[in-house]
Amino acid sequence: MTATIGLGLAALGRPGYINLGHDEDLPPGRAIEDLRARTHQLLEQAWQAGVRYFDAARSYGLAEVFLGEWLTPERRDQLTIGSKWGYTYVADWRHDVDTHEVKDHSLATFERQWPETLQALGGAPDFYLVHSLTADSPALGDAQLLDRLGQLAADGVRVGLSTSGPQQAETLRTALELNGPFTAVQATWNVLETSAGAALAEAHGAGWFVVVKEAVANGRLTAKAGETPFNEYARQHGITPDALAIGAAAAQPWADVVLSGASTAEQLASNLAHQTAGPLTEFVQQPDEYWTERSTLPWI
Repeated sequence: MTATIGLGLAALGRPGYINLGHDEDLPPGRAIEDLRARTHQLLEQAWQAGVRYFDAARSYGLAEVFLGEWLTPERRDQLTIGSKWGYTYVADWRHDVDTHEVKDHSLATFERQWPETLQALGGAPDFYLVHSLTADSPALGDAQLLDRLGQLAADGVRVGLSTSGPQQAETLRTALELNGPFTAVQATWNVLETSAGAALAEAHGAGWFVVVKEAVANGRLTAKAGETPFNEYARQHGITPDALAIGAAAAQPWADVVLSGASTAEQLASNLAHQTAGPLTEFVQQPDEYWTERSTLPWI
């Protein structure tokens, strides 16, 4: 059984992001109304294709707002929404600033952002995750925050965390040991960065809902990366590299949802045509190498 595909709005809800070629994917000028229309277009395309999981975050610019505007009661009843808190978008709808988002996993930030999410979406998401929880975050040791998140879980919202960086597995296992309030995780896994796989399998085995993000490595596993060994392998097998990368993630037995981060209709269609070919282990990088390369990707 393969994972289902969801649509993530990280590259659609704001004018700047770190995906390769992001500036070429968006409408010229990247005006709010143009990105609103593009987001609604892709949401509708995904919906018509059977996608029923949509992912946003407080720091994705106006992603929650765009999603909330597109929702209808009929659609809401049939789909699952995940969102995230802990980062604040501060770029003021510009792509050429030094700082796009600021991380703060404090209880005060949660109490500010939860009502903002409710207003933007027109109601509660199904999943609400601490955004990019890393080893240096105090959240997993903050008793007051964990108690508040436990209250949210008791109200029917599944609480979780997203992970980032070379210590993803360590962070996830620390959260697993808490035995609550977390029951969901969104983690980076792709054919270049597989280090969280065993921990994600443990989380899945414990009943957690597992979402894969960055399955195409912010464009490094797409045609936009140019002539790479992975892209050559995909060409030899008659597969687009993004479809191969998405398929590899969807084939993981512990994955429930794999997110497409498409910015165009063509990208989404290609992502949805995913398929696998071989174990692809020859493309795996060391975690530190992968995350160092990722850290050099510019916001464009």
